[in-house]
Amino acid sequence: MRNKHDIGFGDRLNAGAKARAEQLERARARLKENEATAAERQQARQKLVADREARAAARAAAKREEAARLEAQRKAEEEARLAAERAEAEAREQKKREESAKLAQILADQKAARDARYAARKARQGRK
Repeated sequence: MRNKHDIGFGDRLNAGAKARAEQLERARARLKENEATAAERQQARQKLVADREARAAARAAAKREEAARLEAQRKAEEEARLAAERAEAEAREQKKREESAKLAQILADQKAARDARYAARKARQGRK
């Protein structure tokens, strides 16, 4: 007598084939179901990609603007530094010129005093 749990090889093959066919049918049903919403999901993905690219472009533009602002600030600071150095150098040159003029005036005054003393001495000697 055969036991109902005694399944032969052919029965197992048929059961496996039947299970695969049912699985394939379920997959096809899900595929048809998904096809209805696939276009919707694709549009949503495209919108996400477009939004992401827009944010990336905005970040890149902000980064470029910040870099340009920093470069302009650096140039302005460099120009200010160079102007201060030029002003300082000019002030030093002016001070040197003033000191040179003052020294020349002192030397001229000293020579004039010397000449006056020499002339006074000569005048005294001439009176004798």
